[in-house]
Amino acid sequence: MAVTIIDKQYQKIVSDIIENEEFSKLKDINHHGITRYEHSIKVSYRAYKIAKFLNLDYKAAARGGLLHDFFISSNDKTHKESVRLTFTHPRIARDNAHNIFMTNIKEDDIIVSHMFPFYIKFPKYAESWIVNLTDKVIGTTEFVQKFDYKLSYAANILLLFAINHIK
Repeated sequence: MAVTIIDKQYQKIVSDIIENEEFSKLKDINHHGITRYEHSIKVSYRAYKIAKFLNLDYKAAARGGLLHDFFISSNDKTHKESVRLTFTHPRIARDNAHNIFMTNIKEDDIIVSHMFPFYIKFPKYAESWIVNLTDKVIGTTEFVQKFDYKLSYAANILLLFAINHIK
């Protein structure tokens, strides 16, 4: 499944990331039943739309949301490695994003705090909370769909209702 966003303003904000060779490697990594690349775009775009609607820093939400899972890992991870990455990947993703894209303080906070409360970094900014919560909703929906539970239908309806009411 390819994620295509036709929003020109959004594309302009994230084009340097999307076109980056290192970031493109996320297309090959499984994540919640899709690729980490697709997941990151979904989180980024929804967070961008919410932040824009709320008159917040939608550029930071878009960029931080896109980079929140920017770390390279194998699809053949053991269960122990997967659990460990749950708690360590926010810092790894932040370091990768900062080193390659020169992220700012707000984008760094968005990335490193996106796993709160599972990772101890408390979000400092409204945009960080938006990405955090958007990631939880989208990640849960993807995870549920991966196992084809009937709940995925209800979760999608709720998500679509919420997203469609933010213009």
